[in-house]
Amino acid sequence: MIVESGIVPVVRTESAAGAIQAIQAIYRGGIRAAEITMTVPGAIQALEKVADEFGDRMVLGAGTVLDPETARACMLAGAVFFVTPSLKLSTIEMVKRYSKVMMPGALTPTEILTAWEAGADAVKVFPCGNVGGAKYIKSVKAPFPHIEMVPTGGVNLETAPEFLKAGACAVGVGAELIDSANIRAGKFEVFEHRARHFLEIIAKARAEMGAAFQKN
Repeated sequence: MIVESGIVPVVRTESAAGAIQAIQAIYRGGIRAAEITMTVPGAIQALEKVADEFGDRMVLGAGTVLDPETARACMLAGAVFFVTPSLKLSTIEMVKRYSKVMMPGALTPTEILTAWEAGADAVKVFPCGNVGGAKYIKSVKAPFPHIEMVPTGGVNLETAPEFLKAGACAVGVGAELIDSANIRAGKFEVFEHRARHFLEIIAKARAEMGAAFQKN
């Protein structure tokens, strides 16, 4: 579902209630996956509530998972994919032991390859925007065409197509999709509109990529 939609919404909010309402909004906008970060107060409870509400209709993930113990707790709460900000092999091992989807964070070529060889389903390249953005993805995809990469950091409506065309299988989007200011203002409809817009530009980029491939 993540690769199909091409987007991993990173839900990093100031409250569990805000996270839940934000996910409800992006669901209405057509997105069927969401990552609740462990920096959200009451994140485990938020995972449980979203899992209960949406069931199989939403692919639910846990983000900013720093250790295997947290991964297991999130798993029991309903998370089916796991994202880390850095490379920790014991966390990958825990997640794969239960046959769940793992997207560890990595940045350098060595970290990216290590993560993949340890069993990652895709590698979260973070913070991608600070090291060249789409150009960096294109560079590291050259020696690692077989490694699925999800750039996070620096992804917005303008750059998302560039990341996909550079070889990313999906993009991680945080505040450009769900931001604290609109949550505080109760303007959750903004996230619904943004979700639709992101899906539209991703679909357009992939269509252009397909057309270019056919020409070649």
